[in-house]
Order: sequence, then C-alpha cells, then structure tokens
Amino acid sequence: MTIYLVDIEQVIHTCPAFADPHPFDTRRTLVDVIPGGPCRAPVTVRCGGKAVQIPCHRHEPAKRQCGACRVIVTERTITTRHLTEVAG
Repeated sequence: MTIYLVDIEQVIHTCPAFADPHPFDTRRTLVDVIPGGPCRAPVTVRCGGKAVQIPCHRHEPAKRQCGACRVIVTERTITTRHLTEVAG
C-alpha cells in the first residue's frame, strides 16, 4: 500500500455572490511517500498478439488491486486562512 502524506492549506473568503465563507484557493504539498513495493498480482493483457504483464493498478479498479498497488492519501495538517478585506 503506497501512502502519500500531504499538507493542505486553504484560503477562504466571503463575497457578494455567496454570503457563506468558502474556499477559493487550495494548495496541497506532498510531504512524504511510503512506497508499497512491487505489484503482487500483475495482470496479463494482449498487445499486438503478445501477452504482456502489467501492474494491476494500471488495469483494475481500486477495490480489485493488490495491497502493494493500493494508494492511501493521508492529510497531515489542514491550515485554513480567512481572507479579510482591509477598509481603506
């Protein structure tokens, strides 16, 4: 299982169109990657008459992928800033 560790920073504001605060800028920073290792259940596909094995993550939906090919994204920190207008 490959694990991606990310930090999220979002800036929210209120505007005349939407009175409720809402994010308008979201940035994600990749902090760390823990690799899951090689595929444990490669899939055989035919390509031009040849049988080729590819990792299961390139062919199968997430629920049918092996443990090494699955991906988990973990949010380490979420920072929210509110953009306020400066009266001038």
